Amino acid sequence: MKQVVSVSLGSSSRNHSVVTEILDEEFKIERIGTDGDLKKALKMIKELDGKVDAIGLGGIDLYICAGKRRYILRDAAILAKAAKKTPVVDGSGLKNTLERRVIQYLDKEYGFNFKDKKVLLVSGADRFGMAESLNQTGCDLILGDLIFALGIPIPIKSLKTLDLLARIIAPIVSKLPFKLLYPTGEKQHEITPKYSRFYNEADVIAGDFHFIKRYLPPVLNDKTIITNTVTPDDIKLLKERGVKMLITTTPNLNGRSFGTNVMEGVLVALLAKDPREITPEDYSKMLDKINFKPRIEVLNEQIAS
Repeated sequence: MKQVVSVSLGSSSRNHSVVTEILDEEFKIERIGTDGDLKKALKMIKELDGKVDAIGLGGIDLYICAGKRRYILRDAAILAKAAKKTPVVDGSGLKNTLERRVIQYLDKEYGFNFKDKKVLLVSGADRFGMAESLNQTGCDLILGDLIFALGIPIPIKSLKTLDLLARIIAPIVSKLPFKLLYPTGEKQHEITPKYSRFYNEADVIAGDFHFIKRYLPPVLNDKTIITNTVTPDDIKLLKERGVKMLITTTPNLNGRSFGTNVMEGVLVALLAKDPREITPEDYSKMLDKINFKPRIEVLNEQIAS
């Protein structure tokens, strides 16, 4: 049995474990939260090193990305270096491949018409592949990096502007403690309705779920959410707030969609290659073999058109 463990800076209350079969291989997939404790996460990675097939970094990214530039985050680099034998992944390789494919699938095969819609992507630097794919659909794309990561209520309206800002801000931001940029631990349960106009103006709200949830308004009637990791409680929350449709870029495994870091760990375990040697084409071919499809759920049929 292959084993993939996501060591997350998120809340331990979101822990989940599942045994499943992928391409005739039995997998135990587990997510373990450390409640924002960087030292605990570091210790856990060291203990898992050499004992599992892949380790995912949950609740933290290794890089801030814009265009062809990547800026490594200090705290994430410390965690990644803790393992000497087991490959450590943060989901960035899969985000760049899978999430592009998901948008293309929704646009070209599923028939989701992005062109007539205003799309709020809460962080383009976190999901640059998704940002580029959304931009190619002809939607009215708003990037919320300044709003959701830095609390500056200024929308970014082009990838070119995001690239320019990233060159200026990312070298500074990447050195900051990660908890200042992203909700970790119990902060992931807190919702402070804020910046509601950006949610209200959008037809589609896309990107990292914790960024989306952080300032979630009480009413989201007729909205579509495109995100990654959601629990049954998250789905209940979105349904209660009137969300029309939920789309997750990773599949439903026993009632839970795991993060891209977990799914990337699965692919790395199947490919049995150093992640640094895996190309986007390798990921794409493996996704074709597995036949990954996004999870699509209508949460409020009475609202859905």
